[in-house]
Amino acid sequence: MVGIRYISSTKVQAANAKGKTQSVELTPWDLQLLLVGSIQKGLLFPKPKSWPPEKQTGLIHHLETSLSHTLDHFPPLAGRLATAEHDDNTISFSIDCSNAGALFVHAVADGVTISDILESVYVPPMVKSFFPLNGVKNHEGTFKPLLGVQVTGLEDGIFIGCTINHSVVDGTSFWHFFNSWAEISRGSIHLSKPPVLQRWFQEGTDHTIRIPRSNFDRIHEDQVVPPALQERVFHFTKENIAKLKAKANLEVGTNKISSLQALLSHLWRSVIRNKTLGPKEDISYRMLIGARPRLHELPEQYFGNAVQTGSVTMKVKDLQEKGLGNVAWQMNRMVATQTEDKLKKFIETWTASPELITMGNMTSNALVTSSSPWFDIYGNDFGWGRPVAVRSGPGNKHDGKITVFRGVDEGSIDIEVCLPRVTLEAMANDEEFMNAVTI
Repeated sequence: MVGIRYISSTKVQAANAKGKTQSVELTPWDLQLLLVGSIQKGLLFPKPKSWPPEKQTGLIHHLETSLSHTLDHFPPLAGRLATAEHDDNTISFSIDCSNAGALFVHAVADGVTISDILESVYVPPMVKSFFPLNGVKNHEGTFKPLLGVQVTGLEDGIFIGCTINHSVVDGTSFWHFFNSWAEISRGSIHLSKPPVLQRWFQEGTDHTIRIPRSNFDRIHEDQVVPPALQERVFHFTKENIAKLKAKANLEVGTNKISSLQALLSHLWRSVIRNKTLGPKEDISYRMLIGARPRLHELPEQYFGNAVQTGSVTMKVKDLQEKGLGNVAWQMNRMVATQTEDKLKKFIETWTASPELITMGNMTSNALVTSSSPWFDIYGNDFGWGRPVAVRSGPGNKHDGKITVFRGVDEGSIDIEVCLPRVTLEAMANDEEFMNAVTI
């Protein structure tokens, strides 16, 4: 595969922005992410038959125009972060819906085909270049676009890569925007699921949250060159996931373990089995747990961050010896503790004593899972058909980053695993793990 060629880079504003600039205050769920990177996900499409090569410019114009109309419904994404400094040596952040514009990049990957991406054992490094705003941290949204889109033409396909500031959206809101853009691109004037833009705060609390400036002394904490990592996508069919779920529940005599908990436990055990770790070492599995279904004040279409980090920590020896069911049960119990009261307590505690997440404190000796098989990936038809694959960008990648996607086939799940190549090679030779994987 050869390099990427950039054709154009433009600013796309909301088509019908109102005259008055709206300001959106940020919640603890938003603010805690200021020091980490954006969400980056993209979709791979076959080249539209209805748009022959001579009309490629028309396709790009169509996507720009439909993006502009979509931003009418999502004004925060066309804005920038705003800050206010206070006399007590603190700083507060909000979103200034100024219609400063989103970034739109058109590029071409000469000689690259869909099969180059789908048939490669490891995710090709070139995929990173299919995303805009690589390396941008969320706090840089004061002067960088909060949304960047890159449309990359392949020999026989199109990749639409999207980067959104993670202090503005979580995964649910990211795909809400992507789904809405596709809907408008297909010709809809009104959204079937309009976003609820007002941020949620507990009653009686100050909506302007002040963060001590000392928190930003850690801005350069993660500027360490990570080890050489690679990514591989493992595919699990509905049938194999059902077998893992049945096995996990049977081992501990319950029916409460979910398909995803069983699958992630199966993956976790293989990763640890194929790393060089001492039996008494503590190893953690962290996952983002959605707050919308747990907090009755939050509407389903709430636009912003509404996730809580949950963590399971076990000794390496116990992880291996106590079996799939025990590990999955520990996950199940942890998820069950994420109650409405606990979510509200986190908001209260964080507001009183803000603490910003860094890649270092989030990922230390841990696997971290993001995304969800519940997100609507393959319904994103922009007018010429559905995507054939999803991939993530380089943002927030580290040794042990696990990204979960809905698979193409009903009930299937794809898991993108970021690890050193030696670990991925060992997992490929791990018969217990690969018995559940479809090549």
